[in-house]
Amino acid sequence: MDYTITSIAPIILLPFFAFVIGAFVVSKSQKLAVGISTAAIIGSFLFSLRVFFDFVFGKYATNYYIHKYFTWFDISSETQEFVVNMGIYFDNMSAVMMLMVTGVGSLIHVFSIFYMKEDKRVGHFFVYMSLFISAMIGLVLSDNLFSLFVFWEIMGFCSYSLIGFYVKAEGAGVASLKAFMTTRMGDVFFLLGILSIWTTIGSVTYVDIYKAIHLGEFNGITALGMPLVTFAGLAIFMGTVGKSAQFPLQVWLPDAMWGPTPCSALIHAATMVSAGVYLSLRIYPLLDAGGLTTIVAYVGAITAFGAATMALVQTDIKAVMAYSTISQLGYMVLGIGVGAWNAAFMHLIAHAIFKAALFLSCGSIIHELHDHHTHSHVQEMTRMGGLRKKMPITFMVMLFCTFAISGVPFFSGFVSKDRILGDALLRATESGTFIPVAILGFSAAFLTAFYMFRMMFLTFFGEPKDKDLYHHTHQEHLSITRNVPLIILATFTLGIFFSGSLTGQGFVKVFPKDHGYEWFQTLIEKPDGKNYLEHKKQLFAFEDVKPELELRHGHYDPNHGMDEHQAHHSHAVHGWGAIMSIIIAFSGIFLSYSVYYKKRFSPDFFVNRVPGYYKALRNKYYFDYFYIDILIQKVLFGLNNLIAFFDMGIYDRYVVDGWEKVNKVCFKIAKRFDDSVIDLGVDFTGFTVKGGSSLLKVVQSGKVQLYFIIAIVVVAGYIATLLYGGI
Repeated sequence: MDYTITSIAPIILLPFFAFVIGAFVVSKSQKLAVGISTAAIIGSFLFSLRVFFDFVFGKYATNYYIHKYFTWFDISSETQEFVVNMGIYFDNMSAVMMLMVTGVGSLIHVFSIFYMKEDKRVGHFFVYMSLFISAMIGLVLSDNLFSLFVFWEIMGFCSYSLIGFYVKAEGAGVASLKAFMTTRMGDVFFLLGILSIWTTIGSVTYVDIYKAIHLGEFNGITALGMPLVTFAGLAIFMGTVGKSAQFPLQVWLPDAMWGPTPCSALIHAATMVSAGVYLSLRIYPLLDAGGLTTIVAYVGAITAFGAATMALVQTDIKAVMAYSTISQLGYMVLGIGVGAWNAAFMHLIAHAIFKAALFLSCGSIIHELHDHHTHSHVQEMTRMGGLRKKMPITFMVMLFCTFAISGVPFFSGFVSKDRILGDALLRATESGTFIPVAILGFSAAFLTAFYMFRMMFLTFFGEPKDKDLYHHTHQEHLSITRNVPLIILATFTLGIFFSGSLTGQGFVKVFPKDHGYEWFQTLIEKPDGKNYLEHKKQLFAFEDVKPELELRHGHYDPNHGMDEHQAHHSHAVHGWGAIMSIIIAFSGIFLSYSVYYKKRFSPDFFVNRVPGYYKALRNKYYFDYFYIDILIQKVLFGLNNLIAFFDMGIYDRYVVDGWEKVNKVCFKIAKRFDDSVIDLGVDFTGFTVKGGSSLLKVVQSGKVQLYFIIAIVVVAGYIATLLYGGI
């Protein structure tokens, strides 16, 4: 495939034009807007599938990439050049990411046809979805941080619109505003990081940043007392913290469930939160060069464990999904921090698939559970139970996905998360600094298995807790728009699609080694600056002519570039990590089975033993209380009142009003000076002129006789002067 503008543009333009056209036709035909949006994202998926096979299973070498650009605007002068180029960057990572975004997005669109069919504004929902998807595709295709930031902000607007989609629900409006403002905190730092890089190397394209780091162009440059590479990396990572709901900006994501459930699936799986992790994966060389990996690892570990503990006490089924999303995102960030770059990206893709299936399954349940007394849909697990008999397809899908997220062998979550935990354990054996990271990671894995199966037992097993609700629940049947998307997603939760070995560590091989059985580890590599030293970007108008045959083709290296001693130690540690992961996962499942199915223990045992901690979990560790009641209402509002007092009580009173008094005094002085000096001078001048005029009036009377007399007197005077002037 020759990559020119005609072959690349449809991937992003199809959903974007669906948004534009849908925005015009939605007021006249809701169904037409739905059809256009769904057809566009499926078309985009087909184009992405072609790219995926070209890059991952096609002719290109492992480290092959395509970099196309066009000039966005040029305001250069004769003395200074200022050109801003926009472009796309294709590599194996982009190909996999695009396939996930468009593939999962397509299935969410299909499910939304079923879920939103009774909503009067269904067309508007699909219009927003089209813009959301096109923004995420644009973000993935971006070749630089600036265009990535543009699409990043468009997604922020879309999330605001979709979370607050139910405009009559007050909570939805508050949640959308909370999400928008919280993520803006990270975005401010993200923009600062972009500007700091731009002012240093004159570019923010990925390849230029990678080359600059490799060539040491950031060396010796500082910002705010720290190396600039550290400042830039930390600032951009704060964008990830906000967008991917990491500690301490995790507070917005649980409230995002106020939006329609397909919207939650899109935000939590295929688009918004994935964008933050994707950003950190792209700028990994910057994080590494800035010495920030330890901070990144701790942020991820704290988030993974903290969110898992909060999920333990949730009774809303979507709330459980929301906190599990935060926890799994923490695993991805943890993986980046401990150097498990490939595993972190694998977990991003695996999580997008099984989390989308989980959220859509929740939507299938919620849509079916309708309270005929309040005329509302039920989300509380305390009113569910026994639903596996009524909804067998949804039950099996959720079971597969729960196995995956819990880290059960043979499923994708085990393959990816096991590798992350293995690398965390490896780093802990090398440095005591990472021991807490490993402990928090493994503890979160145990809690994940426990709370996910708690959800399964409360929802699908036991006797119905609300018999009236249960009896009004219809029997589930196979449906293209309801069940088929769930089945497709559940199928890809199997680990075999991500790894040629069932463990991800190469212990239980499925495909022959000679055929490159570990495709994900083989073909997805973290950026290396030395690969871009001879980099040449091309205009969209030209076909790509990079000699791919001269680049290194993929081959699986079980030692990952390490010597035999290091490789043996690494494999041994990862082996123990895999064993620990299996034991921990099944321990969590067994404990949940004992408490919520067999009821050998009561959850009240925990509540009664540590009521303070239980209260803290119910109150989300008081983050909302701290941010809203203390930081905003007391500190920021107090600061606002102080500024208002300074403005009104001091500035207005003594500067503005004081200047008024000064003006009044000056006016009085000026008036007195005017009356006594200026007016006197003016009056004297007038008097003088008046007197002179009176005198002239006598002389200039107009009488001829007087003029003769004056003439005679003057002549007489003149003659007298001549006669007697000499005396």
